[in-house]
Amino acid sequence: MKTLLLSFGWFLFWAFATAAAKEQPNVLFIFADDWGRVANLYSKIDGPGTFNDVVRTPNIDSVGRQGVVFTHAFVNAPSCTPCRSSLLSGQHFWRTGRAAILQGAVWDTSIPTFPLQMLQSGYTLGKHHKVWSPGKPADAPFGNQKYAFEAAGKAFNSFSHNVSKKAKQGSSIDAAKKDLFEEVRSNFQQFLSKRDPQKPFLFWFGPTNVHRRWLAGSGRELWNLNPEDLRGRLPGFMPDVPEVREDFNDYLGEVQALDTAVGVLLEELRTNALDKNTIIVVSGDHGPPGFPHGKCNLYDFGTRVSLMISGPRIQGGRIIDDLVTLPDLAPTLLDAAGVSIPSNMTARSLWPILTSDRSGLVDPLRDSVFIGRERHVAEARPGHKPYPQRAIRTRQFSLIINFEPDRYPLGDPFRLDGGASEPTVEELSTTTRATIADCDAGPTKAWLVQNRNDPRYARFYELSFEKRPRIELFDLEKDPHQLRNVADVAEYRDIVKKLETKLMDELRTTGDPRVIENGKYFEEPPMSGPVKD
Repeated sequence: MKTLLLSFGWFLFWAFATAAAKEQPNVLFIFADDWGRVANLYSKIDGPGTFNDVVRTPNIDSVGRQGVVFTHAFVNAPSCTPCRSSLLSGQHFWRTGRAAILQGAVWDTSIPTFPLQMLQSGYTLGKHHKVWSPGKPADAPFGNQKYAFEAAGKAFNSFSHNVSKKAKQGSSIDAAKKDLFEEVRSNFQQFLSKRDPQKPFLFWFGPTNVHRRWLAGSGRELWNLNPEDLRGRLPGFMPDVPEVREDFNDYLGEVQALDTAVGVLLEELRTNALDKNTIIVVSGDHGPPGFPHGKCNLYDFGTRVSLMISGPRIQGGRIIDDLVTLPDLAPTLLDAAGVSIPSNMTARSLWPILTSDRSGLVDPLRDSVFIGRERHVAEARPGHKPYPQRAIRTRQFSLIINFEPDRYPLGDPFRLDGGASEPTVEELSTTTRATIADCDAGPTKAWLVQNRNDPRYARFYELSFEKRPRIELFDLEKDPHQLRNVADVAEYRDIVKKLETKLMDELRTTGDPRVIENGKYFEEPPMSGPVKD
């Protein structure tokens, strides 16, 4: 009898364990390079009059409509590798050692990451292209390249260039586009066919097509987007001129390519009857590249990103206005999977918000987020140092500390004044390190530099590339584009003091090396100085 009871007990344990395993959701994690808060859905939320009126993203929007849209989602760092380090580890980027920088990054394998935690709990991993790079080993927080499914190729990542190339070889534009979307489909199908259907999965789709360089004129040619539709819809820190409108129009074209790829992945989930038990996360690692206030800046255009989440147990059809940060996704997905959250994760799970039925402001504790930046690209010349920044963003204010205000925020303009030669438009459009190295090369950067001495446009150059004061404060209710620094205005002195204290307390509490010994850790090799292989 005892043997029978024990056997029956083990049977019940096995049955409950099996049922629990089946309840664990799959995860489709869509994380696009250099994709900011750009989706047509945000036009409907924010109201008309912005570039989101122009872009068409029906598939991304559908994830938001079926699930939850976050209106105030921010990265922890507006630079690819440190953003992904914070996201994967669920910690502030400054807690990830050499993974806190871009060029020269090295992953510390002792840091837990949510994909590897899920792997240990029985999940199957798969990925298409970028998870964590540049850095060594590539995609280390996801198990290096062991879980790559890319047999169909990675041509999608240079979308406009490859479509144009195929068209020149005799293919129609529609057929060339379809070939690249079928590549995305085939890689996902490969993963789905090889996985163990008894196990939940985490599949990461990390396209880089939205990262520069895209093909000039491709927004119009490939997507019938008219640059003139952007007239009057660009933010105030961008010159509203034909060259910039066309450049941003091309960026929107790449976002529409991303959206179509998202549609392909959603279709495959439905075809394989996986849509009911799959959490879908759609986001990006920072704002647009090569534009004022974008990538590598702590202003909203560089740090505020799209975030839509749908799936089982998530109460859909809601808009959430709480301030959230992408590292929150690590404990969130562990929560959803029933996996223990490592104690060193500083982020907080969004699962209580996702499974609630409330909209708007849900969690009163989510009243601020913290953002920062250290080194982005390698030094453009000897002596060039990182540009250290930290910021606190609340619903009304953004306070930024520039720890080294005597340095240039996006790198030295060392060939513009007294240098050996003026950089050409071609260099500024195509060469990453021609000058002002932390702003991606492209037509907008070239236009800003070439017109920096024109009285009509000099202000745009100054806002983008000139030195900044130690403290910047922006009142977002009066100045949503963050054009007027009010840190020295008398009526804001108490706000500056309060926010700076809260920010510095967070940095000290979480062990940020930037506030220890005057930032010595980040100012010396290997965190600063020439990158050595």
